[in-house]
Amino acid sequence: MTATVGRAGPPAGSPSAARRPATPAPSFAHLARLSDDTGLFEHARHAIVRRRHGYCTDDVARGLVVTSREPEPTGAVLRLAECYLAFLTHAQNSRGAFHNRLGLDRHWADQPGLGDWWGRALWGLGTAVARSPAPWIREEALVAFSTGAVRRSPAPHAMAFAALGAVEVLRRHPSHAVAAALLSDAATSIGVPPADPGWPWPQPRLSYASAALAEVVIAASQLRHDGPLLDNGLRMLAWLRDVQLRDGRLSVVPAGGWERGAVRLRHDQQPIEVAAFADACATAATVTGDAGWETGVRQAVGWFLGDNDVGTPMWDPATGGGYDGLTRHGPNLNQGAESTLALISTLQHARRWS
Repeated sequence: MTATVGRAGPPAGSPSAARRPATPAPSFAHLARLSDDTGLFEHARHAIVRRRHGYCTDDVARGLVVTSREPEPTGAVLRLAECYLAFLTHAQNSRGAFHNRLGLDRHWADQPGLGDWWGRALWGLGTAVARSPAPWIREEALVAFSTGAVRRSPAPHAMAFAALGAVEVLRRHPSHAVAAALLSDAATSIGVPPADPGWPWPQPRLSYASAALAEVVIAASQLRHDGPLLDNGLRMLAWLRDVQLRDGRLSVVPAGGWERGAVRLRHDQQPIEVAAFADACATAATVTGDAGWETGVRQAVGWFLGDNDVGTPMWDPATGGGYDGLTRHGPNLNQGAESTLALISTLQHARRWS
C-alpha cells in the first residue's frame, strides 16, 4: 500500500511540542469503523476501510485485548469484544492452531498454523479470560485458550505473545497448569540475556515488538517460582529503553529492525513498537513498584501526541485512528487496524499514569 505522507510539525522539544494537548481518552470510534459483524478489517486508506484486503487473526486478537482491557465497556465495545471472540473461535481448529487470513468472501486463505497469529490469539483470549466483565465471554475464552495453549511454536515472538495471554490467565486462575507450562516454556524460548552491557539481549537482532520479550521475562519471574530472574527482564527492558531514547524522547527501532554491529536507521517507526514498550513498562512498574518505569509509559503516549523524531502527532483526533508509521517526512496517514490498536492500547495505560 502506498504511504500517504503528511507535512511534519515542529521538532520535539520546541515550544509547540511542549504545549501539546492533554492526553485524550481511548476512542473506539475508528475501531468500530474498521469492524463489521465478522471481524476487524486489516487496512484502511486514510480513515476509509479497504475491504478487499480482508481480515487477519493478528489484528482481531489485538482487538480482543483492548476491548477486554476496558474496565467499564460501553455496550458497543462489549459487542466488539463478542465479535472478535467469535472470530477467534472460528479461526481455531480442534488441535489448537489458528488460521490467520480470512477473505472478504469469508473463506480462509491459509491453513491453521502456530505463527505470531497463534500467539496473539492466545494473548487476546487470555486477556478476555482475566479482564472481561462478561462471564459468557470469560468462559468461552478460557475454553479456546486452554485448547491452544497446549501447542508450542518454534518462534520466540509467537511464544512471547502466547505467554502474555498465559500471564493474564494465571492472574485470574493461579493454578491453571497449562498456562503455567506455556509461560515457563516461553521464557526458555526467549533465552537468557548475555552479560555484555553493549548488547544484553538474548538475540543478535531487534526485529519487532521487542519489548514483549522483556515483558514476558519480567512477568514469568513474578508468577513462576522456578522462572527466570527478574533482573534479566529488567536489564533487557532498561537497555531497550536506553537505546530507544533520543534527546529524551522515544525513537523506536524501525520496521527494518536493527542488528548488532549494524548502522541503526531511524525511519520507518511503527506504532506497534511504541505500544509494546508501554505494555512492558507498565508491567515493570506493577511488578517492581518502581515509579521510574511509569516514565516509559508517558514517553510512549508522548510519541503518539507528537513528542517523536519528526515532532508530529501520530493519530487523527477527528477519527480516533492511529497513523500507520512515522517516516522521515511525517506520518503515513493511513489508519489501519494495527496502528489504531496500538494507539488505544497505549492510551489505556495513560489513564493510570497520566
